[in-house]
Amino acid sequence: MTTVPANSGSTSGGGASGASGSGPAGSGSGGSGGTVDSKGLKTGSLGLVSSIVVGMSSTAPAYSLAASLGLIIATGGTLLAGVKAPAIVLLAFIPMYFIAVSYQELNKAEPDCGTTFTWAARAFGAKTGWLGGWGIIAADVIVMANLAQIAGSYSFTFLGELGIPGIADLSTNTVATTLVGVAWIAIMTFICYRGIEVSARLQYFLLGFEVIILIVFAVFALVRVYSGTAESYSLIPQLDWFLPTGLDFGTIIAPALLTGIFIYWGWDTAVACNEESDDPGKTPGRAAVISTLLLLATYGIVSVATVAFAGVGTDGIGLGNPDNSADVFSAIGSQLFGDSPIGVILMLLLSATILTSAAASTQTTILPTARTALSMAAYKAIPEKFARIHPKFLTPTWATVAMGVISVAFYLLFTFISPSLLLALIGSVGLMIAFYYGLTGYACAWFYRKTLTTSFRNFIMRGVIPLLGGLILTAVFIFGLYNYAQPDWLVDDDGNNVTIFGIGAVAVVGIGAMIIGAVLMVIWWLRAPDYFRGKTLEKRSDDLVLAQPDLFVPTLGLPDSGDRPVVIAPDLSNLPTGAIAVSTETGEKFSKGGTTPPA
Repeated sequence: MTTVPANSGSTSGGGASGASGSGPAGSGSGGSGGTVDSKGLKTGSLGLVSSIVVGMSSTAPAYSLAASLGLIIATGGTLLAGVKAPAIVLLAFIPMYFIAVSYQELNKAEPDCGTTFTWAARAFGAKTGWLGGWGIIAADVIVMANLAQIAGSYSFTFLGELGIPGIADLSTNTVATTLVGVAWIAIMTFICYRGIEVSARLQYFLLGFEVIILIVFAVFALVRVYSGTAESYSLIPQLDWFLPTGLDFGTIIAPALLTGIFIYWGWDTAVACNEESDDPGKTPGRAAVISTLLLLATYGIVSVATVAFAGVGTDGIGLGNPDNSADVFSAIGSQLFGDSPIGVILMLLLSATILTSAAASTQTTILPTARTALSMAAYKAIPEKFARIHPKFLTPTWATVAMGVISVAFYLLFTFISPSLLLALIGSVGLMIAFYYGLTGYACAWFYRKTLTTSFRNFIMRGVIPLLGGLILTAVFIFGLYNYAQPDWLVDDDGNNVTIFGIGAVAVVGIGAMIIGAVLMVIWWLRAPDYFRGKTLEKRSDDLVLAQPDLFVPTLGLPDSGDRPVVIAPDLSNLPTGAIAVSTETGEKFSKGGTTPPA
């Protein structure tokens, strides 16, 4: 292992391309390894707690459950998982945990904010890496339309709960909710533009509030069920709710799992912010794994409580009722809490939770996309303008603003074509997630293939678990895509099939996004081929090492921020001129022109 003393000045916002606002210092090929010395992000800003908060906030637990739990239970009035929804939540956790381990292991080798883009390029080559990066961007852009729609609708629902007359009716007004949704995207884009620390501080409050209200919701529901004061069709939780027995994999488990995967999706934001972490090689990976475990506990209790109180029938608030599937909390909330003063307050808080959850996820969805684009631009995989960094806030400028603008355009396009298409987005995002998460699992196993047999731990954590995660997600992708392509898979409120060219809209949006990515890749390949020739980011094996923190303690940062580390390649290709690298194992010092570490 090699480290750089903190006073080496190796991280900077040093400019590139002569733009106002700096770009990546030394962007492009940094030697034979094709590394980038520094992208100019603010290092040392996030510690373990703040990384976990960013990761969990990105999943938006309240929003994800409100928008997805009903789709796991039933679709179009037909039961899917039914009372087995908790089993789907548990099953979806398994590949998520496996991929979180993959992120953790790859991040130890190369903590780059491009994550899947960088790692897949290292393992399989430029084209695969580019498509992996596009998968991240496409998933984030697609989901922003759904997030904005939820945030817009709940803004009016929340104001209605406050007692403002007539305002709640606007929650179903397409024009009103669209305008407010666009406003939410603009606000959260601005917050991301202002800096990672501002973003993380806001998430401390939003996530804490969100988790507390979800637990209150679950406890309230279970108390009413067990006390016999719930609905006549409420159910007593059973152990077999956690077992997927009796469910067909191809027609039920696979499509339900894609939705289940969606509710966990987002923890990788903690890893996408790795270059702003106090310890890029360790903290983000740990945060990713811890986030998935905390989400499992939260989703487990809430899904059980929701199914138990509402049941899965088609009457009233039953979750088999198609009128309730789009938002289970709105359907259940008033019946659960009642119309007493306390009930009104709790319903108000629940509405506020969904609103802040969607708004928080809007913000944390922008973060990883902007940083993926930053990394791709630094390696010349997309226009270098996207690598520009704000000289004061040390955030990606073009990448952040472009994410906001493109998201607004996509949201308006789908709303203009048909608001019903917004229903297709969650499944489409699930396809994108399965694609790039699965690719990350394969990349981990292949990247470490030469050292898997050096220890039992490496064989399991770097080989077996990542490979299994990739295989599971591949199977889910294939079976889910087949079902989503059926014309009658998604039905709107009027009973009409939601299709594009006669094919299920969910499948068309997901695959269409990948086709658009492939076309854009070819265009950029013809225009700027250096990246695709391996000149800026080449394939290699596990020869990058993690630098441990030395003496630097940041003066600005979150309460749990720590030291600032720097990653140095074994060939010293990204070692700044005049700096000294130190082996943490032997204490031996290395410098360019001096002693070189053994290969």
